[in-house]
Amino acid sequence: MPLPSPEEKNTNRLRKSFWEALDEFDLIEPGDKVMVCLSGGKDSYTLLNLFLHAQHVRKNFEIIAVNLDQKQPDYPAHILPEYLSKLGVDFKIVEKDTYSIVIDKTPEGKTMCSLCSRLRRGNLYAIAEELGATKIALGHHREDVLETFFLNLFFSGKMEAMPAKYRTDDGKHVVIRPMVYCKEKDISEYAIYQNFPIIPCNLCGSQENMQRKITKKMLSDWEEQYPDRKEVIYNALKNISPSHLYDTDLYDFKNLEHKIEELKQKDSPKNELYMQ
Repeated sequence: MPLPSPEEKNTNRLRKSFWEALDEFDLIEPGDKVMVCLSGGKDSYTLLNLFLHAQHVRKNFEIIAVNLDQKQPDYPAHILPEYLSKLGVDFKIVEKDTYSIVIDKTPEGKTMCSLCSRLRRGNLYAIAEELGATKIALGHHREDVLETFFLNLFFSGKMEAMPAKYRTDDGKHVVIRPMVYCKEKDISEYAIYQNFPIIPCNLCGSQENMQRKITKKMLSDWEEQYPDRKEVIYNALKNISPSHLYDTDLYDFKNLEHKIEELKQKDSPKNELYMQ
């Protein structure tokens, strides 16, 4: 039997990580209609492909790919419809000029990511409600989770990352991130193998002073100096000891016991700047 090719190994690693998240966090249920958010970047293309494979295996849920055309200059609006039509995927393209709002409202020298994210998120929630989607799937990966953790730690004074699954504050939507165990390196390689028609972002992607980019470099430098450092940090996010931290809402230091009810109440992510 021939050994698997590098491309096959790459695909298998991604699928394994994807299925691990699906099963561990119960991300997909029979009868779900999953809105797969597609930006045109390597992450969202990979997310869609992994969902198509999962749908082939389980056959008990629907997917619809949704792209929000934010009217950025020179945006190649034909690429996604042509790609998705060729793929035979049910899809919807929604045009909303959030670009002009972001440019108008963002002070010179400030990053655009926060406002752009809030506007995009609000529109996606409205689209999900219109479509009757039971889950909204986002393409964040392992490195996104780690970067968000350190951004919140350094700049927001809280220990919070990106949950694999959460309900929006209004209770209307369930957002899932099935690629939280997938490594960005594997996704980048997969995008090359699949020859995805990548559409670059000329908003946040053009801003070199973003704290997220600085944090990404910090993690990459650590990984180069200490191999597997990212894996160790990621494992720490799954191995929490409230009694050895300082949050009195999670641990009753007077009676030396966990506060289960308070823990449940604090489970909803609130950070608007770095969560998306």
